[in-house]
Amino acid sequence: MSLDPVFTNPDHYAVIFENERVRVLEYNDTPGDRTTPHEHPESVMYTLSSFRRRLVSGDIQRDVEMEAGSVGWLSAQVHHGENIGDTPTRAIFVELKEPAPTPGPESLGPQSG
Repeated sequence: MSLDPVFTNPDHYAVIFENERVRVLEYNDTPGDRTTPHEHPESVMYTLSSFRRRLVSGDIQRDVEMEAGSVGWLSAQVHHGENIGDTPTRAIFVELKEPAPTPGPESLGPQSG
C-alpha cells in the first residue's frame, strides 16, 4: 500500500511540479482537518500561511506552530496531522527523489536550467 500523500490525502496534497530530481507538492487544509498516515522523503517546506498543527508518528506527538514565510528541512518521515489552529494551513514541499551526485568544480555557483 502506497503512503504517498497525493494518493492517501488527495483533498490536501497536489503535485505542482516534478522532474527526475524533485517533486513539488502544494498542501492546503482548513481548521479541524486531519490527514491519514502518509510518508515524506527528505524535503524542504516553505509555509505560505501561519498555522498550528499536531503531527503524530506512532506514539510520538508534536505540536508545531509556523509563521508564514518560514522555510525548514524535513527528514524523511511517516506521520498524520491535524490542523489545531484557527487558520488554514498552506505550504509547499520540495521532495528530494535521490541524493545529489558528488559535485565537481563545474557545479560551483548557480546553474542555469
